[in-house]
Amino acid sequence: MPFSPPAVIRPRSQGLGHGWRHGLAAFGLVALLAGCQSLPSPADAPSPEEDPLASAPPIEEGLDAESLSSLLLAEFAGQRGDYRRASREYLEMAERHRLPALAERATLAARFSNDPLLVEEAVERWQDLDPDAEAPIRLLAGLALQRGDWVAALEQRLRLVERGDQADLTGLAELAIESGADLTALRERLATFLDQAGDLAQRYDAELALAMLEAATGQARRADARLAVLAREHPELPAVWFTRAQLALEAGHPARAQDAARRGLEVAPGDPRFVLLLAQAELALGNVAAAETRTDALLEEHAGGDELRLALAQLYLEKGYLEPARRLLLPLTGADQPPPASFYLLGAIAEEEGEIDNALLYYRQVAPGDEFLRARLRAAQMLIDDDRLLDARAFLHTERLRHEEHHSDLVALEVELLDEQGLTEAADALLDRELARNPDDESLRYLRAMRAWQQDDLEGMERDLRRIIERNPDHATALNALGYTLADLDIEGRLEEARELIERAHALEPGNAAILDSLGWVHYRLGAPEQALPWLERAYAAMPDQEVAAHLAEVLWVLERRREARALVEEALERYAPRPTLDDLLERIPALAPDTPHPDET
Repeated sequence: MPFSPPAVIRPRSQGLGHGWRHGLAAFGLVALLAGCQSLPSPADAPSPEEDPLASAPPIEEGLDAESLSSLLLAEFAGQRGDYRRASREYLEMAERHRLPALAERATLAARFSNDPLLVEEAVERWQDLDPDAEAPIRLLAGLALQRGDWVAALEQRLRLVERGDQADLTGLAELAIESGADLTALRERLATFLDQAGDLAQRYDAELALAMLEAATGQARRADARLAVLAREHPELPAVWFTRAQLALEAGHPARAQDAARRGLEVAPGDPRFVLLLAQAELALGNVAAAETRTDALLEEHAGGDELRLALAQLYLEKGYLEPARRLLLPLTGADQPPPASFYLLGAIAEEEGEIDNALLYYRQVAPGDEFLRARLRAAQMLIDDDRLLDARAFLHTERLRHEEHHSDLVALEVELLDEQGLTEAADALLDRELARNPDDESLRYLRAMRAWQQDDLEGMERDLRRIIERNPDHATALNALGYTLADLDIEGRLEEARELIERAHALEPGNAAILDSLGWVHYRLGAPEQALPWLERAYAAMPDQEVAAHLAEVLWVLERRREARALVEEALERYAPRPTLDDLLERIPALAPDTPHPDET
């Protein structure tokens, strides 16, 4: 479904060796010590007195009187904050006059419009009008990453390589590995590119990226061989030794990692990344004292770095060395403003040692911020695991009283925990009680509506969503949820009502991919698959998931574009699991299955 209940971050950790890297990814050591590549993203919203288009290229030639009038309309729209209209005006003129500067202005305006699809449309037009420009390529690469299309992002970065520009393919590979992307497709595309490419200014970057992808996809020998060649041909590059050391650690070869890190320090004396890698290698070899010497040196070099101290503590925790981690964390708790994560990690250490009540004290001291809900969840789950459900509920009740600003989130967290224990009635009673106390809490009312939907209680869902919409007619999420449900259930006599609800949601959030999917689906239900298709195509481009794929495939099938429909289903079956909507589609239309022969398909 293109809507969902409010979610609580659910880290699962069975001991300190599991789940830490993802649970505290914000403390990535490499990023702290060396900086990291950031993705192109919309600029921060301007203040009312600022003109976000002030840096746009001037339009000095090629416009007739009508176009000059349109240009003024676009400029005024931008000054009023109507960036969507401004972008549309610029795009129309860019198409008419084939001027890249107009497309560039359209892109700048679109980036303030909160409509990612409009941004992509504007950038693509800019690239079409000025194929040699570097900026559109970088923007398209960033947009592809934001929607999870790693192959498209790679294609754009390869265009930069062909131009002789810095593309940071190793950074892309690292992001893809951390994100669980389809690495095989990336590896094969990059290998093909290198096979076909001639001399490249940044070839070593591509070779390094390919080695990382090979290692991550089980081709360790190829990766080792590639890195050995790079080490011979480019021994002066720190990145070569850094990558060799990293991959050796990940492959479980700490001695090789140690050697590569030492070579890296010879090339880049004092580089803290290699000091860190040496510490990691020492830990992997069981040389805790040597590792502490390395980390102490890092702390001396980066005096006052609380984040570095936290990250180093995490390093010890990942390897199960609790006491060195505790020694790193305790000094942070005496600061005027202790980092919340220090209490979170100390709580985790106490929990690992079986000191439940001590851990609870640490978790309670995690201040509001990124780790606040995670700490309360961990504390409550810890008590439940210790057969202290009543204590867990009492703890969450107390925390709601202490932190009124997080009241709704903490109620939702308790509801989820009760559901996990099979106590659905208790969860329902809690939600009903809290809504009786505060009937205008939109977050809890929406949560109850989603629970009603899960329990096939359409009447209860609609009642709560209607209440939200009556109080807040601009609640796009509630409008979309109700409209989509009416459309998806294909309730006789209510499809026009569903369309009106979804169109209201779309007017409020025109770039929301879930709402675009709903628009396409309601048009399909109304018997207009031709109208549905462009909405679903836009939705899938912005939010490729199994449900949107199923909707798009069904519409393509009905329009007799069967080869495309079956290709989409085949791709989606490989990419998504679980995939309930796709499975339902294949039950209804078995001929869509990839292994079903259809010689007459078009």
